[in-house]
Amino acid sequence: MKGLLSVIVAGSLLFAGSADPPRDNTRSEGFQKDRTAGVVLEHSKIQITGDVKGGKSDGYQLRSPCWYEPGMNAEEMFAFMKDAEANLSRIKEDEAGFNAFIKQFKDKVGQPGLWWSPAYNAADPKGAACWAGLELFVFVPPDTTPPSGITFRELAEIARAALTVPEGKIKLSPDAKSYVNLPTFVWLEGVGEPRRSVTATLPGVMSATVVATLDDIEIDAGAGADRAEVRESGCGASGRPYAEGAEFTCGVRYLRASIDRPREVYELTVTSVWPVEVSGGVVPVQFDPVEVSVTRDVPVGEVQSNVKP
Repeated sequence: MKGLLSVIVAGSLLFAGSADPPRDNTRSEGFQKDRTAGVVLEHSKIQITGDVKGGKSDGYQLRSPCWYEPGMNAEEMFAFMKDAEANLSRIKEDEAGFNAFIKQFKDKVGQPGLWWSPAYNAADPKGAACWAGLELFVFVPPDTTPPSGITFRELAEIARAALTVPEGKIKLSPDAKSYVNLPTFVWLEGVGEPRRSVTATLPGVMSATVVATLDDIEIDAGAGADRAEVRESGCGASGRPYAEGAEFTCGVRYLRASIDRPREVYELTVTSVWPVEVSGGVVPVQFDPVEVSVTRDVPVGEVQSNVKP
């Protein structure tokens, strides 16, 4: 660490191991397997709660994978750092080096403010390197946020990156196979509660909650307009199941058979759209909707008819 190296003489880096302030041992995480983005917090007090499992992430990435978080005041930090019992072995090895190390904390006793220390998102490949580029400890006056210090927006980003939403399963009517010019109703099943939320909390400091609500679906027939007519005007939040006599307002009408397509099927994709709102802060924060897609094969045949003379 740059700040630590500027204070401690060669060999006294030994004290860095004992100089890490106490933290909650719980590892807060919200991570989507097989994706490069997610949230695995290291050296952080931030707590993540809510819908971080049981769904799919859209791979949202934090703008910065590391940041500073506020910690102890000057007196608390100095008392912790000078603890002779905890640092006995290191004091025996290099008492002068130890005294040089804790001087930076002793000098701040009596001054208002807090010591801030770095944390990072270990799920980001750049997280550890970003963390290593920050100072080990930064003393910050009251009502001040240091450069790279955690803000409400960044806390909301952490909640947003941890958020997952259910994919659902594509349902069709007709189900097993469709036919040219036959309306194929499309909807999602198994979505469950159409509202998902995640809260990221820095205890005693601030909290940010992101809420995603299922609003719409988008249908990709797996073919161009010359082969398929898509109707989405009446889909609502999760599509429209078939009902006898129901108007065809959500689904696909295939205009040509799929026999000449790869595997002799059309690949139909349904994307659920979840607009995101943020609560908990004075400064407004906006995010793009969460969008997750599922795909299903649709074989389409020709209706055969026999004409007798």
